[in-house]
Amino acid sequence: MTTNDKIPQLRMLAPESFHEKLTRRAIFKMGSAAAGLALVVAACGGDDNGSSAPDDSPLASGDWSRVINAASGTLAMYTWGDYNDPLLVGEQAEDAIGVSMKVDYFNSNEDLIIKLATSGGNSGFDIVVPTGPYIPQMIEKGLIQKFDTSLIPNMVNVDPAYLAQAWDPNNEYSVCKNWGTTGFMWDSTVITKDLATWQDFFDACMNEASGNCSVIDTGPNVWGAWCWANGKDWNGTDAADLDACEAFLVDELAQHIKKFDSYPSTAIAEGAYALSMAWNGDARQAYFRIAEAGGDPTVWKWALGTPTTELWMDNYCIAAGAPNAEAAHAWINWDLIPEISIQDLAYHGYHTGMKEMPTLISELAPDLEFGDMIFFDESQVATMSTQEITSAIDRQVDIINKMKAKAGA
Repeated sequence: MTTNDKIPQLRMLAPESFHEKLTRRAIFKMGSAAAGLALVVAACGGDDNGSSAPDDSPLASGDWSRVINAASGTLAMYTWGDYNDPLLVGEQAEDAIGVSMKVDYFNSNEDLIIKLATSGGNSGFDIVVPTGPYIPQMIEKGLIQKFDTSLIPNMVNVDPAYLAQAWDPNNEYSVCKNWGTTGFMWDSTVITKDLATWQDFFDACMNEASGNCSVIDTGPNVWGAWCWANGKDWNGTDAADLDACEAFLVDELAQHIKKFDSYPSTAIAEGAYALSMAWNGDARQAYFRIAEAGGDPTVWKWALGTPTTELWMDNYCIAAGAPNAEAAHAWINWDLIPEISIQDLAYHGYHTGMKEMPTLISELAPDLEFGDMIFFDESQVATMSTQEITSAIDRQVDIINKMKAKAGA
């Protein structure tokens, strides 16, 4: 796979199997969850509570909702690192909906949940961005609140394939922010052979890239990589597999790891690593940052880990006790306008779940670079597996903590 393919060369922008892959999983069951899909009905254009986007958009004649709800004050978001176009959480947000934003970052869903759970409903955050399978426990623990869906009419712009997931069948608490996957990138001047499998990744980390390698800073991800390398189900709970995983990751791999880094793109550009496990959008950003730093991005290669890798969807939610829930609704709703969504996509490099994505890209981002790192075809999605929250989650976190201690990172 090359890293400079343009959008017209892509075979598939919204794989049909995506929805099936997510909803067929038995995640947490919610006793009160209603069956079926709640349809959010909203007219295109403005209403008494908001205003519509101007008609000079290239998609003005399309079937899109562009309601903009006004708000005020400060809006606090707790999210993954470098996950929105800075303009959209800066001056554009203030100009469009009237709020100033403060953004803080977490490294893992576990960190997010601990932060919210220990705050007693007073975290100070308005918008939070968990990965889908974690949402049911966040609902059960009272960490997020229901949407007022009348304030998010632009939800109709989301492709139905990315709505009504098992963790929130009626989208009462969440809406797709974007989805992606996990792979790795390497400096081909240091590691001269091509890497394809997760076993290749581990081998290179312990040899050519020893002491110059990073892995994502989450227990489920490093456990997942070991499972994918060894033909195991990363949603399994077998004690023998967990023991074998710990023995390898702690006793053999950890000493070769330079850092546990969920967002390695900036450090890659600074020359800190020769090999990094990374989410696809952050890896894509690394190519731009390498060039900006005066490096040669062409020597860096990217691959989805095989034979299996991750499929995840992150979601906008509103924290329980949000100080400015009105602004949270207004900002989420604004981010679901196609022009805003595609601006964000072009920055962070993840599929945002908008319907009619080929048309949006063609009209709003025709020169989008590294499109093959954002959009995946059916054969690639077929290799991806969605996380379940199992009884092994605490052990996975314990393993990465032991790795850190061994690595001194």
